[in-house]
Amino acid sequence: MATPLPATGTDWPTLKARMAEYATGDVAWRDGKTAVYVFNAGPEVERVQKEAYTAFMSENGLGPAAFPSLARMEAEVVGFGLSLLHGPEDAVGTITSGGTDSITMALKAARDFARKEKGVVGPLNIVLPRSAHPAFDKAAAVMEIEVRRTPLNAYLADPEAMAAVCDAATVMIVGSAPSFPYGLIDPIAALSDLAIARDLWLHVDACVGGYIAPFVRMNGEDIPPFDFELPGVRSMSADLHKYGYCAKGASTVLFRTAALRKFMIFDFRDWPGGRMVTPTLAGTRPGGAISAAWAVMNFLGVAGYREKQGLVTATRAKIAAGAEALGFSVLGQPKLGILAFTHPEVDSQAVWGKLRERGWFTSLATEPRSLHLMLSPFHAEVADTYLADLAWALGEVRGGDGATGGEVRYS
Repeated sequence: MATPLPATGTDWPTLKARMAEYATGDVAWRDGKTAVYVFNAGPEVERVQKEAYTAFMSENGLGPAAFPSLARMEAEVVGFGLSLLHGPEDAVGTITSGGTDSITMALKAARDFARKEKGVVGPLNIVLPRSAHPAFDKAAAVMEIEVRRTPLNAYLADPEAMAAVCDAATVMIVGSAPSFPYGLIDPIAALSDLAIARDLWLHVDACVGGYIAPFVRMNGEDIPPFDFELPGVRSMSADLHKYGYCAKGASTVLFRTAALRKFMIFDFRDWPGGRMVTPTLAGTRPGGAISAAWAVMNFLGVAGYREKQGLVTATRAKIAAGAEALGFSVLGQPKLGILAFTHPEVDSQAVWGKLRERGWFTSLATEPRSLHLMLSPFHAEVADTYLADLAWALGEVRGGDGATGGEVRYS
């Protein structure tokens, strides 16, 4: 409905108080009460995010000639990502507004590559496992590309099932590192072999894992190859505003070669305003997102990230063990920051509802119905509280009728 704009302005202290009032119903994420949407690396990182963002919040990354500072910071951030993800000498990338933007632009590049380099005509398709993020479906809907989702094997992508539905019109196959529903890294090496054997464009969706998996590996965990060290990987997406702990919205889309990235870039000059070149879906690119990413990554460095990610994985292991002691089963063998767990006797959605009564806002997986956590470093401080509340919620559901009160929905 239409809301009239106030006839006169309101002073900032009044507005600030009103905003705080509006926020009283929001989840208490600074208290560690949420395990989705927000990546809480602590107050020091939050301060760096805010100060670095506001320092360049009026600048526009669309104009690198006008703001060479942003171009330099973007190049350095992309370089950090490529270094962590085994980018070869000719690898390149771009900062985008988020994972959906990165995925959309990677699919656009793969589509244009298929048409212009391989001569593919007619209807196109993309092949991905059932666990892949819906951002691929959104991008495919925009470009009218058929989506072929394939069954999973032990919650992981099944390369044989994917190979069976690929054909000459397949412009991309997808693996996740990790998938959002389960927090598990797909068999990217096998998908790389498939991509090479069939000359397919393999995109690795590392939106969640791109800026945590390298450091977890440095900390001694056995992380399988998932990035550009595998020769079949042509593009990747990795979100800075997830486990990079940068300000929203910031992601990276990365390509094995500059020749592949050229198919992503939009270059238009047939209008009165002169040439317009945009590397991402958006035109205007908030300078604050670029500057905050640069500042946070330099603030943490390898040592800082290893410490933060060590807290995440230790907390994941602690909660997994605590949940299993209560009779839950963890899905697969997660090694990063996501875990999903289900119970053979009670409805996980009912448990979720009881946890909401204690102020927890987390997400859910539906196949099977499971509790789902995407953990941050700050959760190390509240893991014991969560496990105590999980035990209470489980007891409450067991003591009642187990009704969910309707399907829980989240976006």
